[in-house]
Amino acid sequence: MSLIKQSVLQMCQTASVIIFCLTSNAASAGTEYIGRDACVECHAAQVKLWQGSHHALAMQHANDDTVLADFNNIEFTYAGISSRFYKKKEKFIVRTDGPDGKLRDYEIKYTFGVAPLQQYLVELDKGRLQALTVAWDTRDKKSGGQRWYHLYPDEEITHTDELHWTRTNFNWNSMCAECHSTNLKKNYDSASDTFKTSWSEIDVSCEACHGPAAKHITWARKQTGWEAFNKNKGLPVLFDERRDVVWKKNSKNGNAQRSIARTSDKEIQVCAQCHSRRSVISADYSPGRPFMDHYMPRLLDQGMYFADGQIQDEVYVYGSFLQSKMYQVGVTCSDCHEPHSLQLRHQGNGVCLQCHAAGKFDNEKHHFHKAGTEGAQCAECHMPARNYMVVDPRHDHSFRIPRPDLSVNLGTPNACNHCHTDKDAAWAAAQAKKWYGRSPIGHQQFANALDAGRKGDTRAGRLLVEQVNKIDTPDIARASTIGLMPRYLDRSNLNVIQQGLTDENAMVRRASVGALEGLQPAMLVQLVFPLLDDPVRSVRIEAARVLAPVPVGELQGKQLSIYRKAADEYIASQTVNAERPEAQLNLANYYVASGKGRKAEAALKKAIELEEVFMPAYINLADIYRIQGKDAEAYGVLLEARQLAPDNADVRHALGLVLVRQNKSKQAVEELEAAARLAKDNARYVYVYAVALNSTGKPKEAIAQLQIAHDRFPHNVEVLQALVSFNRNAGNAFAAERYMKKLKNME
Repeated sequence: MSLIKQSVLQMCQTASVIIFCLTSNAASAGTEYIGRDACVECHAAQVKLWQGSHHALAMQHANDDTVLADFNNIEFTYAGISSRFYKKKEKFIVRTDGPDGKLRDYEIKYTFGVAPLQQYLVELDKGRLQALTVAWDTRDKKSGGQRWYHLYPDEEITHTDELHWTRTNFNWNSMCAECHSTNLKKNYDSASDTFKTSWSEIDVSCEACHGPAAKHITWARKQTGWEAFNKNKGLPVLFDERRDVVWKKNSKNGNAQRSIARTSDKEIQVCAQCHSRRSVISADYSPGRPFMDHYMPRLLDQGMYFADGQIQDEVYVYGSFLQSKMYQVGVTCSDCHEPHSLQLRHQGNGVCLQCHAAGKFDNEKHHFHKAGTEGAQCAECHMPARNYMVVDPRHDHSFRIPRPDLSVNLGTPNACNHCHTDKDAAWAAAQAKKWYGRSPIGHQQFANALDAGRKGDTRAGRLLVEQVNKIDTPDIARASTIGLMPRYLDRSNLNVIQQGLTDENAMVRRASVGALEGLQPAMLVQLVFPLLDDPVRSVRIEAARVLAPVPVGELQGKQLSIYRKAADEYIASQTVNAERPEAQLNLANYYVASGKGRKAEAALKKAIELEEVFMPAYINLADIYRIQGKDAEAYGVLLEARQLAPDNADVRHALGLVLVRQNKSKQAVEELEAAARLAKDNARYVYVYAVALNSTGKPKEAIAQLQIAHDRFPHNVEVLQALVSFNRNAGNAFAAERYMKKLKNME
């Protein structure tokens, strides 16, 4: 068993998740946030556009004007619980299951969002606000709306599940507050486990994007000292990237070119503070400060994105936009979206035709669909939508050319079959080739490398290196590719990773640092130490994390001082999320690497205290006991975890390994079988189960399991090697030779 590696704490932000503020921070006039009332005097047109927008309605007090749902004594039943929504005088009440599973009445304090769903917030103890997972579908009846529904309709989430509305994943203070109010201060106290969350404005107002505006008012009113603020008009960030910019269409290719090259990402980074899947690493962000000094953006990780970079989980916009050719040529968010109303600048294809000639692109010779139909819409093919929260379609912003050929080879989705559900990917690929005379390729060409790296393909090392070295590979894809290299580390990979350490892009530098984890201390110090002084915080703290196993004696004088400063930054980056069990897990992993077992144990126990169903904490705590030679304690911890989560494959696998060490073969095989059955997509679990079968005198059963795994993971080296070995030992030379040939053909 090995420790679960760094858990990246991902906060969720969306115009339809959860938002609330406990107390007003407007009274803290010592801050530089002054509120939008001071903006209206000069910016009435912008405020008018903002009113009624999703930003303006992100969070509201619950009253007859803001609550859109039916509270007319309505019952909704889910997982055996009948929740009732009703009014008591002026208050909106829900009777539903609480933290202990018992029915109680809770007052709705705030609404969150307006379309296509609205959620509701109730107050629990210690300053916690929680978002109900039963939401109101605000769409009209014709579209299937005007109903209560559960966010996880295909599951049965009870009070013991980590996705229950009373647990940490639906805690507003921690998960979503920052992006749905202005000047949000979480104010969590770890000692008392309480929140005193505050804000200056309840919704997403002017200063949420422009930053604190007190100095701007001084500048605008020409008050004493205003001249000092003349450069940026007193604003922390001045959105001037589009000033005097025009997009000139090229008559030959039908595309437009920016008249002035974009030289900064400041607008995109301000939007990314909320429109990205990321971890918070500091408590002092305000607009205009460097994004990666305060956030750790998610890369194109498995489970988050498909291998070709299409959105899979709820990852928002930033990560997909960074993959796009639009981003590469200088497009910013406000080229397409009016930033105050949040509406598209033009309807339908009009927004694309700002830059792409209608004569070439808005006709059947290009899209092969009848004008006016769904298939003739640019977004349907180049920005296919994926539903989240059941009813909320989000468009992929990578602006990709549909690749049904990749669907055939890799199983990734494609826009063609998104509509033509009665046809398969092979049909779509053949149709595209017929139309264009070839299979379209497009800007994103990293799918094969990422897929190989994820699956353990023997070609992966070579493909990953080739992809990183391609000049047109988007930076986020280069970083993601480097992140997969440790499994295939050799001299050629190491050279690429070393080059990444000095890359201009911070995501690439950070990924390169992480890829070196596990090298010998001397080499780590040589390669990673310079990154402790990187100008970007997210890179510095990753360097500190990776260098944690290096004995202090390897660092001397100023080196040790620099390391400790970065290490303190890393610890602070996790402490800022101390209320989250993931952050405690990250701290524990850091302490284990640093040889501080007691601190690691305390952090994991804190994680369990915060969220008793957070299984990684149990698994890692058991592993600490294993390291200490306390298998009995490890066994006890995992038994408790299994009782809480019997269907968790990771727990069952870890328990099986403990039983192996205790020489309880029969029980071990039972647990390892359960893990392999519960996680059919985990080739490693199937492999370990097969090894256990073979070692307990069941080679036929072991080979049968490996053959099933090979069918699912034909390029997995570990599975193939085991098939060669087990068949050879069983006297089946023909089968052993067949699998050996497959191994050689993959080289």
